[in-house]
Amino acid sequence: MDIFNAKTSGRIDKILATELDVSRNQVEKLVKDGLVSVNEKTISKTSFKVCEGDEIAYTFKEAQKRVAPPIDFDVEVLYEDDYLLVVNKPSGLVVHPAPSVKEPTLVDWLIHKGISLSTISGEERHGIVHRIDKETTGALVVAKTNEAHEKLSEQLQDKSMGRYYLALIDCPLKDDTIVDKPIGRNPKNRLKMDVVPHGKSAKTAFVKLAQTAYDVELIAAKLFTGRTHQIRVHLNTLGRHILGDDLYGFKTKRDKI
Repeated sequence: MDIFNAKTSGRIDKILATELDVSRNQVEKLVKDGLVSVNEKTISKTSFKVCEGDEIAYTFKEAQKRVAPPIDFDVEVLYEDDYLLVVNKPSGLVVHPAPSVKEPTLVDWLIHKGISLSTISGEERHGIVHRIDKETTGALVVAKTNEAHEKLSEQLQDKSMGRYYLALIDCPLKDDTIVDKPIGRNPKNRLKMDVVPHGKSAKTAFVKLAQTAYDVELIAAKLFTGRTHQIRVHLNTLGRHILGDDLYGFKTKRDKI
């Protein structure tokens, strides 16, 4: 347990976040887990008002480490320094473990590489700042320190870090366009997402780049938000689909594309 005296008055979450130099989201989890006390009384609300001079005590939870299964693949590293890693995620590799995922993931590869971060609230994370779909190939930024993770996440939120994708679609767009429509779970198919009235806000910009004689078009997509299957769902609202996408598009054999 660590103890300090409040230098100013204010909300417990703001004071702790400043003292520990972490996000208020992490402090919120610490408080809700009953790991923070003021003047020897456990605090359960992040809005609790602290007075200057109050004694604040906190305890960090030990993160439960994931045991990674053996892996028989490697991932290309595009850039690496002491703070971050940029990898080229191949198609077919899942980013995060889940109960439905039976094969090794990018997180398992990171564990074998020795990259394992933990938050003050005892959550294990592996530096993943953003994610892309299993079948998508592309660059992923991975933080190697908790501080880098916080800063990179802030850049995603304030849009100072951009995410751009290239895709081949089955029918040319009429014009460059922006789709700003909310996305949520498809009520008729739990594997799919869809534009739904009460979904989360989602915005994507599409730009035409090149077109073949067979009406296949290369486009660029910029994400302003990061919803599951966002590009595929927004293309679907335009009547377009990514080649090889047999979930939102048409049943095809990828090796013939």
